[in-house]
Amino acid sequence: MNKKIKILGIVLSALMVTSCVNDLDVTPKDPDTILAGNLGDDPIYMKEALGKIYASFIISGQGANGGDDISASDGNFFTTTRALWNLQELTTDEAICAWGDVGISDLNTQTWSASNPFLTALYQRLSLSITYANDFIKFTNGNTDPAVMQYNAEARFLRALAYTWHMDLFGNPPFTTDADGVGKFYPKQIERAKLFNYIVSELKDIDTKLGEPKFSYPQADKAAAWMLLARVYLNAQVYTGTAKWDSCKIYADKVINSGKYSLATNYRQNFSADNDGPRNPEMIFAWEQDGVNTQGYVGTTFIIESSSDAVYLRAEDYHGLTSNTNWNGNRSRKDFMNVLVDTIATYGNVPVPATDPTFAQSKDKRVYLKMKKSMNIPSASSNGDYGIGVYKFTAKNADGTQATNYNPAYASTDFPIFRYADALLMRAEALYRLNDKANAIKDINAVRTRAYGNTSGNITADQLTDQFLIDERGREFYYEAQRRTDLVRFGKFTDGGYNWQWKGGIFKGTNTDKHLNIFPIPGDEVSANPNIKQNSGY
Repeated sequence: MNKKIKILGIVLSALMVTSCVNDLDVTPKDPDTILAGNLGDDPIYMKEALGKIYASFIISGQGANGGDDISASDGNFFTTTRALWNLQELTTDEAICAWGDVGISDLNTQTWSASNPFLTALYQRLSLSITYANDFIKFTNGNTDPAVMQYNAEARFLRALAYTWHMDLFGNPPFTTDADGVGKFYPKQIERAKLFNYIVSELKDIDTKLGEPKFSYPQADKAAAWMLLARVYLNAQVYTGTAKWDSCKIYADKVINSGKYSLATNYRQNFSADNDGPRNPEMIFAWEQDGVNTQGYVGTTFIIESSSDAVYLRAEDYHGLTSNTNWNGNRSRKDFMNVLVDTIATYGNVPVPATDPTFAQSKDKRVYLKMKKSMNIPSASSNGDYGIGVYKFTAKNADGTQATNYNPAYASTDFPIFRYADALLMRAEALYRLNDKANAIKDINAVRTRAYGNTSGNITADQLTDQFLIDERGREFYYEAQRRTDLVRFGKFTDGGYNWQWKGGIFKGTNTDKHLNIFPIPGDEVSANPNIKQNSGY
């Protein structure tokens, strides 16, 4: 990246014991360590502390000097974005993992329990980010320095984002804010609909306090908050029982009408080393990764490496990383290939030909797939030579050149959270639900014109259906950790008549129970906190 938020060793009051001796002028011996008592000495310290909150979503900790924020046998394995990706992708048609680590097969087959380690990891990681944010917000409340006031709003945005994932995945999590005291206590559980209202109110309140759209990527700005509001409203019926399509449209409009964003000319740039905001007009908010400054087998590095293998998807051929490659784990299922590639239109009524292993004949240029040994996966635990390889993310620049901050082991590709294409497709879905197909297809066709390079892929109002919408979101956002949420919203994640290989542990796939639309609260949390009630069905 050309720009990064510096992360220092930070000790905040909620995280470490602090001195109650007021007459001691305590200053850190190490200039790269900030004590809570020194945090207000200089606004730059505030920004560095804020960087810690941002970083908590993508890396395991601060490396050898600071260690992992949460101890684990492999700190990289259970980081927030990596665990989130597993829960959002492996549980769907878009991905399946060949590894035998505990908990992965449960996600592959929708047979998880409250003891799944990826559920526990993500739950704990999101809660930790909320704790960091709460403490920062409490410390900076009332500060009249304009920069610090903005940092306070950014921390509130990050807390709202963490709570949004808690709400989406776990439904009814424990709830704390900066108003809660420091010390050991049992957080109370909040109902999903009440958490929805809290998130909405927080995001609306910080609207005027955040920077203007595109003010300082990768920090959160007003457009990031509008995108989060649009996404929360997009799923309002799932979270509260009441649809909020008008509200979804309002906030998608704000992003689109800001005039600050547009679709990247090249779809691949969104998933390349040069996908960062200043160079990419489409990126609204992302987790920044840098092969030099944010190293770890996390985020996009994890996606790239886990998708590579020694034969079919060699990293040196497709992804650009050459150190510790070919993990041979994640790939897609045949069922999603049929969503992403219109095989009938491309190949006619004949099987996909072996002469086109990368689907080069597809007119939709969002297709970054490669045939493996067989598109059918013989068992849920079959090795990574089976299925459909995915090489959407790359450590190279969009034009195939090497990144300026290249590292052979770690990607410099940011992980996208909000893209302009999502503003268009969220607004399109809202318009469709509001019976305005004519305007909905304008947004959809803008995305498809970029995908096809011309108007040959454009659709008419008669072609716009529920099925088209969920498929189009899959084609645009696959491997971006959105699929499960979208399938739940369309009623197709568990028993909606859409099945894929090894869903429910059956080769052809089978319906699963509706209670799986929400993950369980981790069993350890239920046992430890008397205020927590387990989600129904677990």
